[in-house]
Amino acid sequence: MSRAALRDHVGLLARLVLGVVLVVAGALKVGNPLGAARAVQAYDVLPFELARWIGYALPWVEIVVGVLLVLGLFTRVCAVIGTVLMLAFVIGIAQAWARGLSIDCGCFGGGGQVAPEQTKYGREIARDLGLAVCGAWLAIRSRSTWSLDRLLFGDKEMQ
Repeated sequence: MSRAALRDHVGLLARLVLGVVLVVAGALKVGNPLGAARAVQAYDVLPFELARWIGYALPWVEIVVGVLLVLGLFTRVCAVIGTVLMLAFVIGIAQAWARGLSIDCGCFGGGGQVAPEQTKYGREIARDLGLAVCGAWLAIRSRSTWSLDRLLFGDKEMQ
């Protein structure tokens, strides 16, 4: 296998990991928009109304970006959005941890106050950093195996 083919397969893996996680995270929240809004508000960093609207919109953004990544369509743009989302989640979780808040991240539904021993900030930050690395890989090198980008647009824009 050539180095280019290996990188294409790494791109496929990055697309599937980040895309599937985003779809699952969004799907688990989309049926409970009020819960998603409360999860965002629990971070206590945004004005109440803004946090509410972000909570309502975020699951849909996650689903759309995740599906496009799985399909490999508009990969670079979706990878940038996915990376920015993951870095925003890392910052949100880290500031909650630093401020001594005891909240569930709300990443896969739920969210809000929890007992201090129930927080999982370190693991959540590590997970989201790993997902950000997947997005960064695709933002830098969007070319991957079995992508609609490649099928529809060829390889010229994807190096």
